[in-house]
Amino acid sequence: MSTMGNSTNIFWQESPVGKLERQKLLNQKGCVVWITGLSGSGKSTLACSLSRELHTRGKLSYILDGDNVRHGLNKDLGFKAEDRTENIRRVGEVAKLFADAGLICIASLISPYRKDRDACRAMLPDAFIEVFMNMPLALCEERDPKGLYKLARAGKIKGFTGIDDPYEPPLNCEIELNQKDGVCPTPSAMAGEVITYLEDKGYLQD
Repeated sequence: MSTMGNSTNIFWQESPVGKLERQKLLNQKGCVVWITGLSGSGKSTLACSLSRELHTRGKLSYILDGDNVRHGLNKDLGFKAEDRTENIRRVGEVAKLFADAGLICIASLISPYRKDRDACRAMLPDAFIEVFMNMPLALCEERDPKGLYKLARAGKIKGFTGIDDPYEPPLNCEIELNQKDGVCPTPSAMAGEVITYLEDKGYLQD
């Protein structure tokens, strides 16, 4: 019996089927691929391309998209610093469950604060792969796929990451993706780089 946060008198219920058994069934190892970067840096594009490539290889993945989770799980949260922290904490906990189930969980979120990402890494010290979409702000603002930078520059959105709220880049990410000679790699090329990492680290086989 234990106390966790505001919950008291709770017990951990063990499952009769363990993580190793689930991974053997799926012929893969559960992990979290955490894609971070500015809005417009290509996080969702990479997540979708990676998920499709994994599917073609017979590997089970699931995408936790930053906007999508705010339609349900995190619809009660705004964009204040404390809400952003709680947003990332919740996604980290869900991602941890997916990884424990044996899936390759692809989390695609701006996740601007280093301490919040590091807290998620601490949940999965041996199965957390941080992918930094290191694209210049000017490029992201030029793309502006959702029109948010324009609104932020006009003062209609406050606390927008990269404009009037900071983005803290990773210090020790597993993968960093950026332009090469001023040219962005294609989605398939970026996904291929992540796939190579997963293969090399043994995540794509039991």
